[in-house]
Amino acid sequence: MRVSTAFNKMLAIPGASVATVEFSPGGIVVGLRRRARLLRCPCGHFTTRSVYDRSLRRWRHLDLGASKLALEAEIRRLWCETCQRVRTEEVPWARPGSRCSRDLEDVVAWLAVRADKTTVARLLGISWATVARIVVRVVTDHIDERRLDGLYRIGVDEVSWRKGHRYVTVVANHDASGAVAWAGEGKSAATLQRFYDELGPERTARLEAVSLDMGGAYAKATAEMAPGARMCIDPFHVVALANEAVNATRRWAWNEARRSGTDARWVKHTRWALVKDPGNLTTSQRLVLDELRRGRNVLFRSWELKEALRDVYRLRELGAAHQFLDRWLARACRSRIPAFVKLSRTIRAHRAGILAAVELGLSNSKLEGLNSKIRLINHRGYGHHSAAAVISMIYLCCGGITVDLPTGR
Repeated sequence: MRVSTAFNKMLAIPGASVATVEFSPGGIVVGLRRRARLLRCPCGHFTTRSVYDRSLRRWRHLDLGASKLALEAEIRRLWCETCQRVRTEEVPWARPGSRCSRDLEDVVAWLAVRADKTTVARLLGISWATVARIVVRVVTDHIDERRLDGLYRIGVDEVSWRKGHRYVTVVANHDASGAVAWAGEGKSAATLQRFYDELGPERTARLEAVSLDMGGAYAKATAEMAPGARMCIDPFHVVALANEAVNATRRWAWNEARRSGTDARWVKHTRWALVKDPGNLTTSQRLVLDELRRGRNVLFRSWELKEALRDVYRLRELGAAHQFLDRWLARACRSRIPAFVKLSRTIRAHRAGILAAVELGLSNSKLEGLNSKIRLINHRGYGHHSAAAVISMIYLCCGGITVDLPTGR
């Protein structure tokens, strides 16, 4: 069997056949002969037979055993009537602008989901920066614009990807197992407005509900761009504020005890008994709560207020939740606990969003899980050089993109 025939069967390069095979100290160079004579612009809207100029180009391919393998072929440029400029033709074995074959890039992307970029780079004999650029190209090639078509209930949250208040805004689809629908750099109202601009007026009008935190930026963008969607305040952030109020009350109780000249060390041992879920309390923590209850301590009253606020989200009927929340607000205002008086004003300002979350049963729990996965991706990469690299990894690992290995062709 001829060498070129053997390599034809082994490589199975789409749209080309093996013409020459050269063995050199640097590896194997396979010369390709293209089957199609028609030139196609990467924009996909223009084809021609007219050649602007020609040159020889190499693409890094999957290694063959211990030898590096490169594909070599004549590459042509054309004048695209659609783009109104000179473009390099599209070839079936490589993505536009890439010096690596599609097979190699698909393997890199498949491994990047399961390992850090340094490991992938060492395994395949390429640079770390090349791995990052490949991930961006593969995501651009695979991401489907139709992912935004079925959005009716979404969740919005931010996640930090670098020190210095560097954030990425993540939008997840509540109706698709929490898959990431969109991600963008920043956490301002302008960031979320870019999502709504990409979504378009028609698809934005179909949004029924948006779950978010109590920050003003996302609420402002949603109110302006999607006025028909109901904003639901995430229970996680509400309970987090209640826990902060409990901790503030602990500090207040400590200072009050110090001012009165009494021993304040007992306050130190109450933290976890006050902020943990009652179902997860240890025996010693339950004893601490019982002692606070018997003494009618202000910390026990703050714990009761925190747990009562959590109970609002356990009610399924909107009328019951409405009355319960009104009673809680009145009780918190009369509690004479400074932290909970302040919290009651915050809850009152977001009352409609809290009740909407109760009625629709929406929360950002899926987004919190996604954020944990994104932090793991970021930590696994030991940081990323740009927000675009992080966003590409988010789409690749959490956006429902499936990259198949080049086997069985």
